[in-house]
Amino acid sequence: MKKYLALLTIVPLILIISAPAYGKHPHKEKEYQKVWCDKAGGVMEYVVSGGSRVDCLTTTHAVEVEFAPKWQEAIGQALYYGKKTKRTPGIVLILESKVDNKYLGRLIYTLKKNYPFVRVWPIRAKDIKTDGVTPAEIEKEP
Repeated sequence: MKKYLALLTIVPLILIISAPAYGKHPHKEKEYQKVWCDKAGGVMEYVVSGGSRVDCLTTTHAVEVEFAPKWQEAIGQALYYGKKTKRTPGIVLILESKVDNKYLGRLIYTLKKNYPFVRVWPIRAKDIKTDGVTPAEIEKEP
């Protein structure tokens, strides 16, 4: 009985302590947002009526920056921001591992079938230097 009780105490404790190691990103979303938006010449955190904030507003696009596993959410936000700003919706999808490529594929497939006008730009952790915010090659807007 004591061993069982010890396991019930130790296992949850180990899970709680190790939880921060899982799901940790090498960079914050804001870092990816800044690199991409600066390179595109946009305005970060543009506030639309109602108080929502567009991650990056350029002369042609309203862009949502999102981590790959949340690709579905990015579609809705980009469409909404595009409508509110009268700009073409765009998504900067953050890819931090090879697994994230499957989310990029799902996003492109969904958009191609339903919203072919939405532009997608992938960004990776290597696009951000740790000694300062210096972008690697990120595709400029057309």
